[in-house]
Amino acid sequence: MRDPLSALSDAFTSFLFGKVETTRLPVRTSTGQAQAVYLPTAAPGLGDSGVIIGREVYSGKGYIYDPFQLYGQQLPAPHWLVLGESGNGKSALEKTYVLRQLRFRDRQVVVLDAQGEDGVGEWNLIAQELGITPIRLDPTAALNGGIRLNPLDPSITTTGQLALLRTIIEVAMGHGLDERSGFALKVAHAYVTATITDRQPVLMDIVEQLRHPKPESAAAMNVDIDDVRAWGLDVALVLDRLVDGDLRGMFDGPTTAGIDLDAPLIVFDLSHIDRNSIAMPILMAIVGVWLEHTWIRPDRKKRIFLVEEAWHIINSPFVAQLFQRLLKFGRRLGLSFVAVVHHLSDVVDGAAAKEAAAILKMASTRTIYAQKSDEARATGRVIGLPRWAVEIIPTLTPGIAVWDVNGNVQVVKHLITEAERPLVFTDRAMTEGSTDDLLPEDIRAAELEAEQRAVRIEHEQRMNESSESTVA
Repeated sequence: MRDPLSALSDAFTSFLFGKVETTRLPVRTSTGQAQAVYLPTAAPGLGDSGVIIGREVYSGKGYIYDPFQLYGQQLPAPHWLVLGESGNGKSALEKTYVLRQLRFRDRQVVVLDAQGEDGVGEWNLIAQELGITPIRLDPTAALNGGIRLNPLDPSITTTGQLALLRTIIEVAMGHGLDERSGFALKVAHAYVTATITDRQPVLMDIVEQLRHPKPESAAAMNVDIDDVRAWGLDVALVLDRLVDGDLRGMFDGPTTAGIDLDAPLIVFDLSHIDRNSIAMPILMAIVGVWLEHTWIRPDRKKRIFLVEEAWHIINSPFVAQLFQRLLKFGRRLGLSFVAVVHHLSDVVDGAAAKEAAAILKMASTRTIYAQKSDEARATGRVIGLPRWAVEIIPTLTPGIAVWDVNGNVQVVKHLITEAERPLVFTDRAMTEGSTDDLLPEDIRAAELEAEQRAVRIEHEQRMNESSESTVA
């Protein structure tokens, strides 16, 4: 029953203006035509806690992303995959992301820097700005007081040491160890760790034991000593490369003292290693396992492990298996793994397709910069992007990328501050076509053109989908 005041108001209004009642006739239309009636809407963002990346192209809102803040209900895993052709902004995104993360006191970052110019890695400027000396792994300098990482470092468990030795050998040989070679390696490693207690065991100790196995090692399995020696010969030859071959000096001695694993940023400079040689995946395997046992600790710190040229990891079945375990283990201790890859086809069509698929599945965040149409379609098919996003990828200009955070897909413009610009845009980035050599008005014009093109493609795509649903 209506209250007296409302009834009095209605009566007075009717007396002045007359009581007019209208009846609207129903309108038949399609969703494609009716969408013009509604105000523009934008998908929800990722929240307001974390690191600012830039702004969303469609809504203009700030885009904030932090895997540690989102982990749980919004993000099942904190790992991140970055894809795209060179010169489109991957490097700038990684560097600004790390710089902004380091403003939080409980953050720590390790970077495997596999690229560089003028004898230094690409992250050298940032390391200098933060007062940090990169850990430069260089075969030519290792013999003259350079950095060494010992695969038999006592800080690594004996199980971890054996797994690492197997991986090094399998990567170098290009196939898995057979049972007999594996047995010879296991016997040699067990003897070395049991008998050498006054110093750090080193690879040369393993090589010597493989060449000259002890009778008691063979007797334990009721095997002839000559058989054990024959089974371990190929293994000894592979390890000899790390001791007296083209990789000597980096892994054949005790771990270099003074490596600061408590620094906020740790940069492993691998730029002196041939990217296409077998040395690179071996290096990444050794560094990855060494960090697993010496760096990741239950101290409530949030750690980021960023790997440039990550296809060296994902494309090797043996190295990928090690990192797959690291990702599963590290998730419980606050580790976010960031893999930077040029093309998804580099990994999904390689020898480690199964292992690559497992690692990709653990990466709940995917950022895709401009790619050619065929590559964009392949990428969209593998990681499950919506069709409108796949069609936009080939049209993206430098600095703009498609972000897929556990199904929340946005087109994001990465923003760089003036303070970050000198550290982010190196000479190498400019030669690959960075936006640093453009005038501000040119940059803004390119951004507007890309945004308008992206909006138009998405609008057309949604119109087509609406028409199809209407016809159906």
